[in-house]
Amino acid sequence: MNRNPDYQFAVHDFQTAHLRAKLQGVLARVTGRSNELLSYEDIASKLKLQGRSDKGTQTIPVDAIIGSVGRYADFTRTFLPRRAGDENRWAGVKAAALGLVGLPPIEVYKVSEVYFVLDGNHRVSIARQEGWEVIEAHVIEIQTDVPLTPDIQPDELIAQAEYVDFLEQTGLNKSRLQFDLRTTIPGGYQKLLDEVCVCRCQIEEEGHSSCSLQDSAESWYREIYLPFAEAVRERGMMRWFPGRTVTDLYVWMAGHREELENELGWTIRPEAAAEVVIQSRSRRATAEESRVGSWRKARLINRYSEHLFRDILVPISHAHARWDALEQAIQIARREDARIHGLHIVRSKAHVDNSKAGNLQDQFNRLCEQNNVQGSLAFEAGEPAQKILERSALTDLIVMKVSYPPSTGIKVLASSIRTLIARSSRPILAIPDRVSNLNHALVAFDGSPKSKEALFVAAYFAEQWKTQLTVFTGLQENSLNESVQDFARNYLEFNEIEADFVSQPYSPETLKATAEEISADFLLMGGYSGSILKEMTVGSSVNSLLRESQIPILICR
Repeated sequence: MNRNPDYQFAVHDFQTAHLRAKLQGVLARVTGRSNELLSYEDIASKLKLQGRSDKGTQTIPVDAIIGSVGRYADFTRTFLPRRAGDENRWAGVKAAALGLVGLPPIEVYKVSEVYFVLDGNHRVSIARQEGWEVIEAHVIEIQTDVPLTPDIQPDELIAQAEYVDFLEQTGLNKSRLQFDLRTTIPGGYQKLLDEVCVCRCQIEEEGHSSCSLQDSAESWYREIYLPFAEAVRERGMMRWFPGRTVTDLYVWMAGHREELENELGWTIRPEAAAEVVIQSRSRRATAEESRVGSWRKARLINRYSEHLFRDILVPISHAHARWDALEQAIQIARREDARIHGLHIVRSKAHVDNSKAGNLQDQFNRLCEQNNVQGSLAFEAGEPAQKILERSALTDLIVMKVSYPPSTGIKVLASSIRTLIARSSRPILAIPDRVSNLNHALVAFDGSPKSKEALFVAAYFAEQWKTQLTVFTGLQENSLNESVQDFARNYLEFNEIEADFVSQPYSPETLKATAEEISADFLLMGGYSGSILKEMTVGSSVNSLLRESQIPILICR
C-alpha cells in the first residue's frame, strides 16, 4: 500500500471525482443534455477526416478538450473518472503532478477548434479537476472544413456530419461561394438536397439542357436561400428562435411553406411564408407588422437592391365587367418581374358556381400567359375584407377595383375598401375607371407618418421606373408650411431624385384639379389620419378621392 501523503490525498480526490461523475450522469438523463465524452473515431468517420500536420508542442485550453481516442467511455464530458478500477492509475498520476516529478505533455488531435486526447486522458482529468486553464500538448492537426466548438452536442455532431455529406453531394465544398448552411437539427440537409434537386429540374426544363448538381446548388443558394436569409436578418426574425440558425428556420419554414401553398393555392416566396408563420405564433409580431412604417423598414434594403413589389394581390370578382385591376397588376408585374396572386372570394362554399369559377380561372390564366406574367388564382369562402387582409401578409401590394367607394356619414362604416385601407400594412392601388401607365405621380405630402410612406414609394418609382414626380404640399391659412416642403425636398435630393413642387390650399378638389392640370396619371398618398368620427361628420380626403378620382390612387399606410 502506497503511504505517500500526496498519493493518499489523490485517492480521496479520485473517490470524490468518481462520485461527481455518477451524479453528472443522473443530471444528464434528467436534463437531456449529453454528458458523454466524444469518440474521435466516430467523429473521424462521420466528418470523413483526412490529412494531418504536426504542429509540435504548444499550450492548449483545457476546456477545448472534448473527446478521446479509444478511452471516451472512461470519462465524462468534463473528464471525471467513471471506472472505479482507475483509482490507482488516477491517484498515481495526480501524486506525480503535485510532486517534484511533474507531468509530461499530453498528445492530442486538433479538429477545428477542439481537441481529442491521443495519450494522457488521466492527466487531462486531473487538470480539469484542479481548475487548470491550459495544458502542454503535442498537437497533430486534422484538416476539416466543418466548424466544431467545445460546447458541441451529439445531435449537433450528427448535423455536422450531414453537413459534410451535403457539401460533398452538391459539390458546394468545391464552390467559390462564401456560405454558411449550418443547422442544429439532424435530418435537415435532406430537405435542402430535395430543394436543390427541384431547382435542378426547373433549370433543365427552362434551359432544355443538363445542369450539374453543383451549378443547381449554387443557383438555389443565390436565388432562393440567400434572399430568404437576408430578409430574415433584416427583419430580425431570428429573435423568435434563440439558439437556432437561419438554416434551421429555412428547413422548418420549408415544411410550413408547402402546407401554406397547398392550403392557399399560391406559390409563396420562402421569406413571405416565414413572416406569416411567425406572425401566426406571436401577437407581438403581428402588432409590429401592423405599425405605420413596418412595411417600409422591412423593405428599405430592397429599395436599392431589388424590386419592391415582387408579389401582387388582386381580388377578382364576377361583378366586374372589366378586368382593370388585373390589367393594371400585369403592367406592374412586368416592370417588377413580379408574381400575381389572384383571389376570388365567395360568402360560403355553397355559393361556389363551378362553371363561373372555371370561366374566371380560364380568363385569369389567359391574361397572364398573354403578357408573359406568372400568376395563380385561388378561391376562398369568407368575409372579403378579412380574407384579403389575411392574404395580403404574403404579398407586397394590393391592386383592386373600386366598384363601391366609401359613402358619407355613418354609411362609411360599412365600406369594405375603407376597412382594407385602415387595417392593411401593404400599399393599396385603387383602380377607378381606367388603367394607368403610372408615368407621372402626384404625391400628396403633409409631413404625416403615412405621407412619408408614400414619399418612400414615390422615390422608388422615380428611381427604378423613371416616374415623373410632382409633390403637392397644402397651404395652411394661405401660407406655406416650409418645414413640410423642405423635408420632401431634402429627402428626394438625398436620393438624387428631381421633382416639381406645387402648393395650393389643400382639399380633395384642389388635389384632383392639380392632377388634371399637370396630366398626372396616378395619385400617391398616405391613408387615413383622422378619427372615424371626423370621417363621418367632416368627411375624409381619401374617401372623397376614391369616389371622384378618374385616375388610380396608391394609398400607403
